[in-house]
Amino acid sequence: MAAVTLKALTKRFKDTEVIRGIDLQVADGEFMVFVGPSGCGKTTTLRMIAGLESPTQGDVLIDGVRCNDIHPAERGAAMVFQSYALYPHMTVAENMGFALRMAGVGRQERDTQVHRAAQSLRLDDLLGRYPRELSGGQRQRVAIGRAIVRQPKVFLFDEPLSNLDAALRVEMRIELRRLHQTLRSTMIYVTHDQVEAMTLADRIAVFNEGRIEQVGTPLDLYNKPVNRFVAGFMGSPKINSVERPAAGSSPDHQTLWAVLSHDDNDRVASCGVRPDQLLVSVHGAGVPATLSLVEHLGDSAVAHVRVDGIDSMLRAKVETSGQRLEQGSRVQLSLVKGAAISFDAQGRRLT
Repeated sequence: MAAVTLKALTKRFKDTEVIRGIDLQVADGEFMVFVGPSGCGKTTTLRMIAGLESPTQGDVLIDGVRCNDIHPAERGAAMVFQSYALYPHMTVAENMGFALRMAGVGRQERDTQVHRAAQSLRLDDLLGRYPRELSGGQRQRVAIGRAIVRQPKVFLFDEPLSNLDAALRVEMRIELRRLHQTLRSTMIYVTHDQVEAMTLADRIAVFNEGRIEQVGTPLDLYNKPVNRFVAGFMGSPKINSVERPAAGSSPDHQTLWAVLSHDDNDRVASCGVRPDQLLVSVHGAGVPATLSLVEHLGDSAVAHVRVDGIDSMLRAKVETSGQRLEQGSRVQLSLVKGAAISFDAQGRRLT
């Protein structure tokens, strides 16, 4: 196991700066997730840790050793890619042990390490099969097993579940979390899926346009985002954002703002409220709104409501029992006390 340190890490492709001076400390044995939209720099950062890209400036340290000029195979890092990249003519056991064979490890020791990794991934009964005889989830486990047998200091995962269907993704998330608890190895995992990030990570680094906006535990990022970007990226359904009403705005917009804003602070330019903290009722007091759409999720539903004077619809997560919500009906909105998050004109959270 090993800590990973990034110091003022910068990457340019010709005149385009894609990583802009990142500083980050990943603790020994930590499960760190890089999350952010496509093109934000998270995979490029992972590839620089692996040695597949060279930093333009800054340093990558693994276990306290500067790795900028160390060959990828000698860094003690193993990478699992989005594509399985298994050799079709090799069995599961041969695929998993290939890197050891190339490194000159003897047959007996190779078999021991392959069987140990197969047990941890529940692949014992599949060692004699070929990739064409495996499901997508099994192939991905073989790719992970190929990394495990190398006994790396750091595991690097580049969106390894993106080719799987929804049910397999959930299953593999559980497998990865269980694997981390078993190995206690340092793991860095890249995804654009915030649900994956929230369920897997000890801590999350939120990337945006080559910078890290915030690093923290999943609950810290959800409850205490540093800005509107983090607030909007973390959480599903997405957080609602309401702008301060201008002079002459509709009475309903002004009423909703009065409910959301904690005080009359002129610095507050917008307020955010999570869908599960926005309450919808057919009867009673509240801000008048029109129910435009209901997405049924089984035990709950997402109500999309429109308030007069606000361009975008608001989302509220509601229970399906207890009241009948009909499209086009008038409803009342209220808020869990103290639930709204205030932001200034630059999008920074106001405490």
